[in-house]
Amino acid sequence: MIRELAISVSLLAFAGAIHAQDTPAVAPAGDYSPYPSQDFPNQVFFGDTHLHTSFSADSGLNGNLLGPDEAYRFAKGETVVSTTGQNAKLSRPLDFLVVADHAENLGLPVAIEEANEDLLATEWGRQIYEIAKPGTFEARRDAQNFWATMRQTGVNELADNQDMSITMWQRVTDAADRHNIPGAFTAFIGFEYTLDPSGNNLHRVVVFKDDKEKADQIIPVSVYEAPDPEDLWDWMASYEELTGGQLLAIPHNGNLSNGLMFSETGLLSGEPIDASYAERRMRWEPLYEITQMKGDGEAHPFLSPDDEFADFETWDGGSFGVEPKTPEMLPNEYARTALMRGLSIGDRLGANPFKFGVIGSTDSHTSLSTVEENNYFGKFPAVEPTADPIRFDEAATARLAEDDAQKNFTRNTSAGGLAAVWARENTREAIFNAMMRKEVFATTGTRIRVRVFAGYDFDESDLPRSDFAAHGYANGVPMGGDLGKSEDRAPRFLVRALRDPDGANLDRVQIVKGWNNADGTTSERIYDIACGGRALVSAKCSAPVGNTVDVANASYTNEIGQAILGGFWQDPEFDPTQAAFYYVRVLAIPTPRWTTYDAKFFGVEIPEDVPTSIQERAYTSPIWYTPAN
Repeated sequence: MIRELAISVSLLAFAGAIHAQDTPAVAPAGDYSPYPSQDFPNQVFFGDTHLHTSFSADSGLNGNLLGPDEAYRFAKGETVVSTTGQNAKLSRPLDFLVVADHAENLGLPVAIEEANEDLLATEWGRQIYEIAKPGTFEARRDAQNFWATMRQTGVNELADNQDMSITMWQRVTDAADRHNIPGAFTAFIGFEYTLDPSGNNLHRVVVFKDDKEKADQIIPVSVYEAPDPEDLWDWMASYEELTGGQLLAIPHNGNLSNGLMFSETGLLSGEPIDASYAERRMRWEPLYEITQMKGDGEAHPFLSPDDEFADFETWDGGSFGVEPKTPEMLPNEYARTALMRGLSIGDRLGANPFKFGVIGSTDSHTSLSTVEENNYFGKFPAVEPTADPIRFDEAATARLAEDDAQKNFTRNTSAGGLAAVWARENTREAIFNAMMRKEVFATTGTRIRVRVFAGYDFDESDLPRSDFAAHGYANGVPMGGDLGKSEDRAPRFLVRALRDPDGANLDRVQIVKGWNNADGTTSERIYDIACGGRALVSAKCSAPVGNTVDVANASYTNEIGQAILGGFWQDPEFDPTQAAFYYVRVLAIPTPRWTTYDAKFFGVEIPEDVPTSIQERAYTSPIWYTPAN
């Protein structure tokens, strides 16, 4: 007791001594903490904006038993039992997820399973119910074919039966609101608008900024009601006017569109696009899904022959239909070429229809967002991890085509990708706003972190600054931004990249530039600006990074490359009269592909027509320069 009293007296004396000190005559201006006034994005969040559950007809009728609840639980890091009875878990939770089930007869498989009275009130509903009723694989396949035949007619046999659609949509929105945890995990409300004329992919994922209260005022629009993307935009405008909410749409898989995704004519009108079309497209579709399971859509070796890394997870077959792929289709299918053509169109029309940012996502139809090569559960339940040849050999596209060259097989699918977003907090509002301003980047499944700023006054000494981000925002623009008037000064770029903390070292950092020439043609060039463990000579890494992959053991080491790379770059060929864009591509060192992991785990042969290793990568949204008028 005496000791405690002595301590108390001592503390009082110490406090008194502090107060006895002279108080400065003038207090410093502002807060001591530098952070209350900061409002720039300071965190990166990784998620999936494109996941299907049993509520999608082509997922549930293919046997998927997992609904939105299981999808959100899995994304949040929980162990979930897959449709085929296997325990599945992510190595790290995602930060956000969009469950994007098809709007076309949303919830049909669930309605069949539950013998939904609204479904059975229609003749067509009773027919598909009886077909699927046995519950066998063959019965589900027959039910899907029956549904697909209806899809091809363009006539919705359930059009007069809105009660089932309302019920299923409200279950979807309810699941999203229940799993949404502001600050910890964002569960977005969304759906997929699945336009595929003649099997050509013109799909869009529609993402809501809003909660269930607003989203429940509508039911998702489908291709039955909106057979043209411009009809979708009209519907989105009507939703915003009705609810005061906000939407965006994300197109995907131009590589399966057979030349339609980035066409310069209207889909149904066939008329050349105009400035109004360009403005509307970028108002409603600010992003493009550049990479996912159905191949990578950044570049194609035919279009970019000087790019040694253009041939990555390339799908060179046709589409979902039987029309063969031809070379003249390719310029309308790949992101880099579309970005370049957008510059020319912008010069001509005064508005650029292809001024999009980029993200990646999965398009998984298993309810499981698996993107790691050693944890890949495939696109559909039938091809979840198994030694059965179906895992590699099932046709993924052009099933009805007679020529196998038109087909892409399940062994060709990619274990990717992810959407990465720079935002201030993990909430619907913050992430959605980042998507709208295009401050986002895509990865092929890795969690590489990359940041880029462009301006006219940066210097190489800015690269190691401790206040790198604050300085970048104060003196330039981030990915997705627009450079202002140049005053004949060349843009300067600051780039930092950090490897996935649990992944492979980095090989290199590149800047990809596309620009308009005076004669109206476009050009592209790729500059290496940082190399992991090698010299940089004349904007090229002096040597390949190497390859540590042990194919037999499906392993690799980080003995090559570097964990962190950064670069300062000034455009050496800048012409202030030419419109241009710049984006960053970051390559990791080679790692085993999922088919290599499968071969080791199941003791099967690696298919001969897929690589044993891949170089995971990240693509940032571009930064644009437009000449002053």
